[in-house]
Amino acid sequence: MPRREYGQFCGLARAAEVVGQRWTLLIIRDLLVGPRRYSDLAAELPGIPSNVLATRLRELEDDGLVTRELLGGQRRSVVYRATPRAEELTPALDALGRWGAGAMREPRAGEVVTTAALVAGLRGAVAGGQTPPKGLRRVFVVRSGEAAACATIDDGAVTVEAGERDDPDLVIVAGAGFRDLLAGVIEPDEAVATGAVTVSGDAALLAEFSSVFRVPYSESVAL
Repeated sequence: MPRREYGQFCGLARAAEVVGQRWTLLIIRDLLVGPRRYSDLAAELPGIPSNVLATRLRELEDDGLVTRELLGGQRRSVVYRATPRAEELTPALDALGRWGAGAMREPRAGEVVTTAALVAGLRGAVAGGQTPPKGLRRVFVVRSGEAAACATIDDGAVTVEAGERDDPDLVIVAGAGFRDLLAGVIEPDEAVATGAVTVSGDAALLAEFSSVFRVPYSESVAL
């Protein structure tokens, strides 16, 4: 099926032609977290039809946003990687994610949190929080269901990656009220007391985490 063309000499129209197809943004989101095999993408995008995934990957290759690489060794496999052109979308995806999160409170029936979604959500939340002070170094591991992300604060810079670290300062297991903590609706001590989060490590560091990662609810839709 040919992709829609909007017939306008406009950057936004051209961007919509490239990334506006269903599932495309989520495929890019996952590949920006790290290279993926086809089977990895299929597993981490529950509900995507196999033919749609194949089509979207082929389109993204044609548009220069994705490359394929053949891995050697005993288990030869193809991995898909985001190109520098795709990486340019990161600020836009972070902004879209923050905007969408403003209307979120609890997961809808059947919704899951994937590792890529957790990484993208925390990465986007950095823009809503306070800039950490120079000289501060912290390593936070955040878990939500089977998903895990590692957020590192290092001398004012914040990075978020998939997976865990062996030496975190604080492990945060997200419960049903984790979103309220990110929105500032509940304070860190209340989040621990009510089970909105479970922590392992110095619980006092949860205040540092919540000051850096912040996604408020949108006032127009939060009620």
